[in-house]
Amino acid sequence: MADPSAITLTVRPAPGRGAVLDAQGRVLRVPAGWELLPPGDAALTRRVKAAGPHWVVVEQRGRRSFSQGVWAPAATIARYRAERELEQQSAGYQARQVTQRQRREREQGQYVAEFRAVVLQVLRFAPGHRETAERLASAVAAQSTPVGSGTVARTQRISLDDKAELALLAWLRHQTSDYDRLPVARVKGARRALRHQIARQSLQLLERYRRGEAVDPATCPLQRALAADDGPSASPQASAASARLAPGAWADSLSGFFTASESQTRA
Repeated sequence: MADPSAITLTVRPAPGRGAVLDAQGRVLRVPAGWELLPPGDAALTRRVKAAGPHWVVVEQRGRRSFSQGVWAPAATIARYRAERELEQQSAGYQARQVTQRQRREREQGQYVAEFRAVVLQVLRFAPGHRETAERLASAVAAQSTPVGSGTVARTQRISLDDKAELALLAWLRHQTSDYDRLPVARVKGARRALRHQIARQSLQLLERYRRGEAVDPATCPLQRALAADDGPSASPQASAASARLAPGAWADSLSGFFTASESQTRA
């Protein structure tokens, strides 16, 4: 094998300090005089990588890959880090940073508004439930759109309509059920089956609002979740309705809500 310090590699973390794993799983010792440049400064990383041989450390977690930094000669990192620090102190750099930050904030605000509008379209609530639709769309957008959140709303692989529908179901799953607290058997497909079960019940819940049926805020899981999301600004009645269910009680509560609603409809 060629001298590792003379070639560029993509490696994986290894137990212990100063070691990594190559593509074949072999342990490689980090060359003397090298140090790890942590991720975070893309411009500095690009310059160090362009300067010569280096090792990119990538950690695989499930289907996703995460950069753990770049091993490179310490002298190279020090030289470009010093250049970068001088550059960041210049007036021109500071002005560009302000402009870029304002642009990102403007684009993010536009995306949040657009995403919220699409969620409203997906909801299709009857006019009598417009206020609930507005509150729900705002809550879904607030949870789904933050930059770096890793939620479905940030993916580029599906349409905005699909993002909005999946984000809505995710919000309902986490806020109107105790999905996050339920013990799930470590059996292939068990968690997916639970998610599908909750999705079906969530769609049943939404249909009540789409048909314009009357709902009791004290028993409706959606109203309880929205009241909890409102926090201190919620009314006393809404706060009482938002009381958390005991673990495992959400299914009984949801079934009871459906039964009561059906009885009211027949009456």
